Amino acid sequence: MKPETTNQNEVLVKVEGLSKKFCKDLKTSLWYGVKDLWGSVTGNKNERLLRPKEFWAVKDISFEVRRGECLGLIGHNGAGKSTLLKILNGLINPDAGKVTIKGRVGALIELGAGFNPILSGRENIYNNGAILGFSKKEINSKLDEIIAFAELEEFIDMPVQNYSSGMKVRLGFAVAAQMEPDVLIIDEVLAVGDLGFVLKCFKTIDTILPRTAVIFVSHNMPMVSRICTSIILMDMGVAKYQGEDVAKGIDLYYTRFINNETNTVFDDGSISLDEVQLLDPHTNQPTNQLVWGADLKLYFRFKLNKEFKEVPHFAISIFDKEQRPVALLETNKRESDLKVNRRTLEFQVIHNKLQLSKGIYNVNVSVNKESGTNPLLRMNGVLSFQLLHNEEIWPPFLLESSFSNMN
Repeated sequence: MKPETTNQNEVLVKVEGLSKKFCKDLKTSLWYGVKDLWGSVTGNKNERLLRPKEFWAVKDISFEVRRGECLGLIGHNGAGKSTLLKILNGLINPDAGKVTIKGRVGALIELGAGFNPILSGRENIYNNGAILGFSKKEINSKLDEIIAFAELEEFIDMPVQNYSSGMKVRLGFAVAAQMEPDVLIIDEVLAVGDLGFVLKCFKTIDTILPRTAVIFVSHNMPMVSRICTSIILMDMGVAKYQGEDVAKGIDLYYTRFINNETNTVFDDGSISLDEVQLLDPHTNQPTNQLVWGADLKLYFRFKLNKEFKEVPHFAISIFDKEQRPVALLETNKRESDLKVNRRTLEFQVIHNKLQLSKGIYNVNVSVNKESGTNPLLRMNGVLSFQLLHNEEIWPPFLLESSFSNMN
């Protein structure tokens, strides 16, 4: 087993100038492979130059992770995170740079990766443990804990190919974590598990982190904020931000979501959206960021393509970045003072002291006839904005409160 005494300041993962390129075309890729093989023999290979149809999946990445530290890798799809993890885990070789990893590595980077589908869960535990460098006796001592953690007592002797995706995640994490490796690499696969199991996983990470170096990839920023001590924001293979200010990296990640693209779901042609803006509550100037607790002030201008006897009803809803509905603003009342001016309807909507939790939010608009039925226009994502706060939390609302002693 692992020795009881460990160097708490020991660098377990060291990455120096790591780069990996891929080719967009299979035929060209095969030809480049032949040329690279010949270049390796003759010494004329230049791995840091791009050729036609090639692109950098990972470019000049360097970092260190010590025992007791957790590095968060974040970025949008295609940023290069998974490629970097596969290099760290030895699944693919880099074109340039160097990776040094000390100790045993537990990796959970692809659903079912490392499992033999025709073997049972129990047999796969022994296989994975052996790959990690554990003896049969050591695996036996951990076997019951792994099976119990994975909650697979009834199915442990069933072939893994018959497991659901959630069962594979539970078994994979149980093996990777319960063996207490020196380095634990976790990709987005935890998103497949149910919330109860995910919370159990993070409790386990909290327990083993003082003795382990963790590299964690996720699109769930509250998870990243909860366990990571440093962060790298990747974009197009390069590190756009790297440092110990995890909140700053998350803010930069969120900012990438802000855009003004719209998605019209329904349009009968009678009314169209000309302009929508989020206004700064103090200056009334357009902005895309709002501080927690400030007034939400939205400006709309609609063009009416026909005459309306009654002002339509406007339903304005707010969705989070994962497109989950979090709030609906009250619709305009019949007695409201909205008036049409030359077939233009211009108004603002104000909600005082917005207390949504930190994150990126999208605004959807539905325009209906007075009865609230018979839609005239429905548009998703007419506006995106970022709500700023120091704390990264799970719930969608962070409600203002005060504490006091009982008299």
